[in-house]
Amino acid sequence: MITVHHLENSRSQRVLWLLEELGLPYEIRRYARNPKTMLAPPELRAVHPLGKSPVIVDADPESDTPRTVAETGAIIEYLVEKADGRLGAPAHRESALHYRHFMHYAEGSLMPPLLVKLVLMRVPIFGKAAQKKIQPMIDVHLDFVETELASRPWFAGDAMTAADVMMSFPLEAARSRGGLNASRPATIAWLDKVHARPAYQTALAKGGPYAYA
Repeated sequence: MITVHHLENSRSQRVLWLLEELGLPYEIRRYARNPKTMLAPPELRAVHPLGKSPVIVDADPESDTPRTVAETGAIIEYLVEKADGRLGAPAHRESALHYRHFMHYAEGSLMPPLLVKLVLMRVPIFGKAAQKKIQPMIDVHLDFVETELASRPWFAGDAMTAADVMMSFPLEAARSRGGLNASRPATIAWLDKVHARPAYQTALAKGGPYAYA
């Protein structure tokens, strides 16, 4: 059985969604953020030294000891492999390259400026001025994503893959605080399509508070 150490209102929601799409059995151990600092609680350090979420622990009967896997991208790759490659890279070479790119792009390029903006939003006085400088960087990414989604229905091609799961959180965050709106209709349509999926809705119901859906 897979145990998901799930922090409410976090990237961890993607893992629940993927597990529902793949139909893999799992259980959730929920953690709430500290209401003052909005940080993860110290109890998560007992699961992984970094004290971050998501983390999964897989009590695989084929292994002598449970496997602990951290980092969203690594978890998603692990789950795709466990599900015999379902929702993994497409067979078509060009689609496979799109898949690989967006699997890494989500956290490597798109998420950092969004995180910087979140921090700046909490800085009085000077934060507001600094946000004006970071927004153009975010807009470059949102324009790129809009162009990609205007050319095909999903990030890797004609069918949903784990790359779409990876991209969901940064784009939800962008709609919440990064300027993503109806001026980029292909991206908004993609988000609406994601949110309408039964597996997404089931994961949302199981995961508890999530401010970005």
